[in-house]
Amino acid sequence: MMPPRKTNPRAEYRLSQIQRANESAPIAEKFPKLKSLKAELCYFGPDGLTRTGELRYKVNVEHAKSMFSFVCQSGECLGGDFDLSKALAEAVGKRSKTAEGEIRCQGNHLKPKESPKPCHNLLRYKLILGYA
Repeated sequence: MMPPRKTNPRAEYRLSQIQRANESAPIAEKFPKLKSLKAELCYFGPDGLTRTGELRYKVNVEHAKSMFSFVCQSGECLGGDFDLSKALAEAVGKRSKTAEGEIRCQGNHLKPKESPKPCHNLLRYKLILGYA
């Protein structure tokens, strides 16, 4: 018999976020007129100048969930994701072809024997939407 896996606050948070996403409605169900969605994401450090990564994502709207969120790339961050669900809903509501913006991570860096420090990493995003 295998011993139970140890969990940590970051792993527990990730599991809760995965569960929330899985319980959300599919994008196609929530936004039936939306037929295509692409996301261009650029991750930056707290200074907003140092690029730490980028991602281009063509969303399968039939299977993707309406909780449209991306993980903070800092391995030390707890409770920080970049939730673009509201930005997506607003863009679809206005029937916009693109939506651009930036969002700061609201998570914290937790280190033993230190007080939590805000993460404040930055995500600059562009959503490209297509409709029926």
